[in-house]
Amino acid sequence: MKLIVRWLLQAAALLLVAHLYSGVLVESYGSAMLAAFVIGLLNTLVRPLLVLLTLPVTVLTLGLFLFVINALMFWGAASLLDGFGVTGFWAALLGSLLYSLCGMVIDTAMERVFGQRL
Repeated sequence: MKLIVRWLLQAAALLLVAHLYSGVLVESYGSAMLAAFVIGLLNTLVRPLLVLLTLPVTVLTLGLFLFVINALMFWGAASLLDGFGVTGFWAALLGSLLYSLCGMVIDTAMERVFGQRL
């Protein structure tokens, strides 16, 4: 149940990012749900490998290269899907930052709501 609620909220967050920033385009809530799923899948499967491969660059930049990796995951999801688009790398960077901030708010709220029931 918690996973489904988080997925629906992440899709709503993606719609919010598209509403706030014109560089991110989402056609419908269904597209946002699919995009949130693909972003989560890429972050689970591909991101750890990229972090490991770019560890020297990440250390050299004091962790700032992780923002680039997040933007690449966001941009990659947009390139795979039809109803979700990003106008360029800088739009992906800003969109991924906004999406991550929304994700942190969602995670905090989910912890408060579902943490009390346990």
